[in-house]
Amino acid sequence: MWTAEELLPYQVGGLLYTPALNTGIARKIQKKAYRHLTSVAFCLEDSIQDAALPQAEQTLLRTLETLTAVPERPLLFVRIRNPRHMERVHSQLGALENLLTGYVLPKFDLANCSEYAGMIEKYNAGRSAPLYIMPTLESRMIALPGGRDSVLLRIKEVLNGVKKWVLNVRVGGNDFCNVYGLRRSVEQNIYEVGVVRDILVDILRVFSADYVVSGPVWEYFGEDPSGAWADGLRAELALDRLNGFTGKTAVHPSQLPVIYEGLQVSREDYEDAQQLLGWNAGDYGVARTAGGRRMNEIKCHSKWAGRISKLAAIYGVKPE
Repeated sequence: MWTAEELLPYQVGGLLYTPALNTGIARKIQKKAYRHLTSVAFCLEDSIQDAALPQAEQTLLRTLETLTAVPERPLLFVRIRNPRHMERVHSQLGALENLLTGYVLPKFDLANCSEYAGMIEKYNAGRSAPLYIMPTLESRMIALPGGRDSVLLRIKEVLNGVKKWVLNVRVGGNDFCNVYGLRRSVEQNIYEVGVVRDILVDILRVFSADYVVSGPVWEYFGEDPSGAWADGLRAELALDRLNGFTGKTAVHPSQLPVIYEGLQVSREDYEDAQQLLGWNAGDYGVARTAGGRRMNEIKCHSKWAGRISKLAAIYGVKPE
């Protein structure tokens, strides 16, 4: 029903961040050691000290060389530092860049968005497979009030010019917290941090009607899937879904099954989506749902139905 291109933005799912210095990640991917691993970002930015950056870049090259022999790979991304760094990494990778789905662009704002847009347009010239970008909105320019709407609308205007290469728009919850010197506990979710919630809502208002927007990172993890860290992650994922985020950044492999589970759709939502996408109610624009407890309205719920159907195609329907 859906093309591969239409599903791809939703397949990012739980994006596992790992420092590019990680020498064991290629072996883990090769052995399929991580359950529900859908995508990986090799980070060359905040997770790497400046003095270690050359070493991290060389480690990244060796990791990608190893992964060329792995037939079933997750989506692969590289998180660079700035446009000049992206140019350098692009040059270093050469043919290895063909393994990448794209680049994660940190602190994406008016200071760099036009330059990034020009670069990704140039890199895609003559390519057989697209090279995507995932801009991350997380800078002080976006966090501070006053002109936020204007800044976000101008950023969106730039992205609209290269929309076919924008896979996800991402947000930096911890970076926004850092602007105000805040940090949530394991019992609290990002929506309880009022100043950050307002930033996230503004981003969703501007972008989520036209782009897949991925939710903020949850920084707690552990081995016990019934622990407080997992309960907190599930609670935040539920609020992510309600507000319009799809997917989430993961900082530890233990988070991946919880995020994957959170992307599965309920049986009721799936059946309602199927009804809406195959509408057969004659002259009526409303109909009772399959479960009989709510009303489906074709003019109001069709876009929601498409999103649910795509998620179900990738992550499945939750068992009753």
